[in-house]
Amino acid sequence: MLRNSPPGSADIGALQRKATRLRRHMLTMARGQGQGYIGQGLGIADTLAALYFHELRYDTHNLTWADRDRFLLSTGHYSIALWAALAEAGIIPVSELITYGADNSRLEMSTLDTTPGVEIIGGSLGHGLGQGVGQALGLRVDKSDARVFVELSDGEMQEGSTWEAAMSASHFRLDGLVALIDCNGIQADGPVVLDMEPVADKWRAFGWQTSEIDGNDMKAVVGALADARERNGKPKAIVLRTLPGKGVPRIETSEKSHFFRIDVAQWDGIIAEFEKTVGAVQ
Repeated sequence: MLRNSPPGSADIGALQRKATRLRRHMLTMARGQGQGYIGQGLGIADTLAALYFHELRYDTHNLTWADRDRFLLSTGHYSIALWAALAEAGIIPVSELITYGADNSRLEMSTLDTTPGVEIIGGSLGHGLGQGVGQALGLRVDKSDARVFVELSDGEMQEGSTWEAAMSASHFRLDGLVALIDCNGIQADGPVVLDMEPVADKWRAFGWQTSEIDGNDMKAVVGALADARERNGKPKAIVLRTLPGKGVPRIETSEKSHFFRIDVAQWDGIIAEFEKTVGAVQ
């Protein structure tokens, strides 16, 4: 089934409900093994909902369709969010989500390209944008109008290879390349080690058309993605200010939201807390 070709006007409410479903899937996955990269996943859920259910062109029955848009998850440990999106899109079974992080599961805690719907192996941070540049160049050679979306993180901007790729994208005028920069302010052991601010100004200085938005505001996300469709000779950067653990106050306020490990009974409490939060905003 072909989705989002071309994307029409967005139903913001429907996309917000999709984001809620993605978060619900993620909590189910984390509960299965009692652990996971849930903070990042909950934070990026709005962006993935907007991508997979409004912006990206893809065919659920032909995942290698040559003219599909590519989504590259550079931060492979965000896989919990990608698995949720792929399941909600019907690419992998929802029933499989419970195997997240288990032995012999296809749903690893960091992405593998053997899983349906995955474009690159993520996890070696700093390499996703370079692969995106290569794919965008290849699509140009093939005279395809497909676009490449690369999710990367604020911590990943500390890698020099990210900036080499950023320079290359601008030099080659890759206006079908979109960088989705998740600025959630955390790394493995707490706050981002190096101060990367001002993030948006840095990308502009490298020749990218850049916007900076609240990454948990669905209307803002959809609007920024729409603006990024312009073919004007510039690659596009969307700086997403997201809240780790979005929707679960206990995780939102945790100093260790990068990787969350608690027993099953406590996960039940977190899921109940999430449902209470969802009910309060509906």
